[in-house]
Amino acid sequence: MRTENQPVYMIGVAAQLCGVHPQTLRQYERLGLVVPARVGAKNRLYSEADIRRVRRIQRLTQDMGVNLAGVELILKLLDDMEEIRVDMERQFAEYVQEAERRIQHFVANSSIPIRKDESLLPVPNIKIRKPSEL
Repeated sequence: MRTENQPVYMIGVAAQLCGVHPQTLRQYERLGLVVPARVGAKNRLYSEADIRRVRRIQRLTQDMGVNLAGVELILKLLDDMEEIRVDMERQFAEYVQEAERRIQHFVANSSIPIRKDESLLPVPNIKIRKPSEL
């Protein structure tokens, strides 16, 4: 089973999947908007994530009228937001684990009656939404 970041598509196939000319993909690469994997000195391989990114660029430029400089800024902000979301989820999970550990330690050294069939720390089920597809 391949992952979404596994490079598998040659530039011609990737261009066809995205509905663009291969030269457009080369331009996006020159501008740093898409970074395909390289096999050897010349061959570019695109992943599913790269294809999705190119389609997003196409929506921004064609449907919304954003120029490539604006696209670069938007993609950077979206990438930063995703990093922050992942980091926040990680930190929150660590906080919950540490709080549970401390409560368990307190309970083990206490004579207070506490229910054993539920979590000691009621944690809301917070789901951080990923940004909507542009």
